[in-house]
Amino acid sequence: MRKSDQLFATAQEHLIGGGVAGGRYNPLLERPLYLTHGQGSRFWDVDGNEYIDFFTGSGATFLGHNHPAIRAALEHALEIGMIANAETEYHSELARLISDAVPSAEMIRLQNSGTEATMGAIRVARAFTGKPKILKFEGHFHGMHDYLWYNCSTELGDLRADGTVAPMPDTDGMPEALSDLIVVVPFNDVDAFSSAVEAHRDELAAVILEPISYNQGCVPSDPGFLQQVRRICDETGIVLIFDEVLSGYRMCRGGAQEYYGVTPDMCTLAKALGGGVAIAAICGKTEIMNVLNPTGHTVISGTYTGHIPAVLGALACQKEIARPGFYDHINALADRLYGGMTELLQVTGVPGIVQGIGARFGVYFGVTEPVSNYRQAVKSDREMEVQFLLGCVERGLYLHDYAHKTPMHHGFSSQHSREDIDGALNIIEDVFREMR
Repeated sequence: MRKSDQLFATAQEHLIGGGVAGGRYNPLLERPLYLTHGQGSRFWDVDGNEYIDFFTGSGATFLGHNHPAIRAALEHALEIGMIANAETEYHSELARLISDAVPSAEMIRLQNSGTEATMGAIRVARAFTGKPKILKFEGHFHGMHDYLWYNCSTELGDLRADGTVAPMPDTDGMPEALSDLIVVVPFNDVDAFSSAVEAHRDELAAVILEPISYNQGCVPSDPGFLQQVRRICDETGIVLIFDEVLSGYRMCRGGAQEYYGVTPDMCTLAKALGGGVAIAAICGKTEIMNVLNPTGHTVISGTYTGHIPAVLGALACQKEIARPGFYDHINALADRLYGGMTELLQVTGVPGIVQGIGARFGVYFGVTEPVSNYRQAVKSDREMEVQFLLGCVERGLYLHDYAHKTPMHHGFSSQHSREDIDGALNIIEDVFREMR
């Protein structure tokens, strides 16, 4: 029996599904992937198999595994005493670096996860506006809390005359009453968005969106869409929130808001913010963020927010991504990988398209036109996706299967090299030829 099978059997004695998070269960492997260690662009499982890592912790390990700067930061945290629930000079230094890079980040409050950050952001927006409802877009994921987890990986909701989509909860255990506080709209549809805002404008506190929806693989905003959303929010006094938990830092230091040249009122950051440590942030304009305690009466706090290992790790990450040439490397790898995969699809005759921006991408099989919304993304051929993912894993290229209704995001780190990308393309070619 393989060690992974033995570990799976043992883990299930106390862990549901053999892991501490449901998303770590890989349905293609019929168990979680159990690792021993990671280094640079690769990791190794308990059976001794080596993989090129195209999972990167769902995008968290943006600097790769065991990066020297992150390692030194964590050693520093041990030296100064693992400070919790207290402030240091490093907290304000990190906030300054975030603000220097991210256009909307005039003021910052740290959190532990993307879920916490989006939950906190909508609380701030509600406090600032005095209104209850939040508008989100179909297919966009904003964390595992009850307020926003609708229409991310569900059956298609009915389209309504006011431009909205019937709210569909993504999990059991969501109180039905909360659906009255959510307005769901198709992404990249200005007319539907405008109609929905007109119908609900007196109750809407905020619009929240992924400017690049990696939680559907990689669905970018259409040209001009974000500008129209920004204009309508300005005209109606609705707070515009960019959820940049995934898109933040992915292609440039300012994230998608710099990439598109559209500045939201607030944004949420996580994953690449820390390069592997558990940290997130709520960012926004000073006049909005001033509702937070102790200046205002909106409470967002926590013992482990700004825990010193996370702060020092994020500080190291932010300094690394600010180095000259960092994004030249990231975007050169992106061009090589996405261009190479597109060429291989054409050469092998496998129907599909690759969509990627910066260090993350999605693959849509059986689809030949660009994907711009959830209703197009769900048409991707799941059987072909399974063949592709499993074929890659069997050959030493790890792409995770999220068992999502649409393809999900994959990606690389700053420690991946041109040789890693070429090695991955060789594997992908073999898989495409087998699929054909």
